[in-house]
Amino acid sequence: MVKPKNTSSKIGTLDEALSKISDGCTLMFGGFGGVGNPPTLINGMIEKDIKNLILIGNDAGFPHIGIGKIVSQGRARRLIASHIGSNPVAGQLMVDGKLEVEFSPQGTLAERIRAGGVGLGGIITDIGVGSIIEEGKEKVFIDGKEYLIETALTADVAIVSAKKSDYYGNLVYETSARNTNPLVAMAGTYTIAEVDEIVPLGELEPTEIVTPGIFVDMVIESKGVDWKWSWE
Repeated sequence: MVKPKNTSSKIGTLDEALSKISDGCTLMFGGFGGVGNPPTLINGMIEKDIKNLILIGNDAGFPHIGIGKIVSQGRARRLIASHIGSNPVAGQLMVDGKLEVEFSPQGTLAERIRAGGVGLGGIITDIGVGSIIEEGKEKVFIDGKEYLIETALTADVAIVSAKKSDYYGNLVYETSARNTNPLVAMAGTYTIAEVDEIVPLGELEPTEIVTPGIFVDMVIESKGVDWKWSWE
């Protein structure tokens, strides 16, 4: 990586990024089943022994992949996700009363995060009406149809993974690793992007930028994944 000369650069170090994440904070993460989770930040949090987190993201990952390592090591006290089925450790922690889990249907969860990112108080949806999903939630009627009010979601810190960034934090994602990352990037009070490559200003095509740098507070360079998929 070429060090930027511009003093307004958002490029930081792993230690600087980890200083923004503390015990007990609400942490939102991008990714889907581990794909799109920022591995360097997650490993850094484990090494720093950060715990008692409130996590918000699509799922609980796998036991030894991505955010799943944080969950499996008991470093989260609460998780808001669409499912935890890929991580049996998370399921056991929930059954044992060691992890509080709030389930939110995947599309609803994505919209709640988007709403938080754009400053809305919440969304309305008919998904979950008449099921256990509606328990404890306010309802409204519009044109005679019943809807649930789902609150918007934000976090103290949001961590995302991207393919490229320039010095201002404009982000480009790689294929399916894009998943929830653009939404999560908008919803953090402080957003940290872990990227594979950092390029000088002007090298990114404007049309390939998905997350504008205005949503990103710090960029760190990734050390790469420490796992690989195996179907054996």
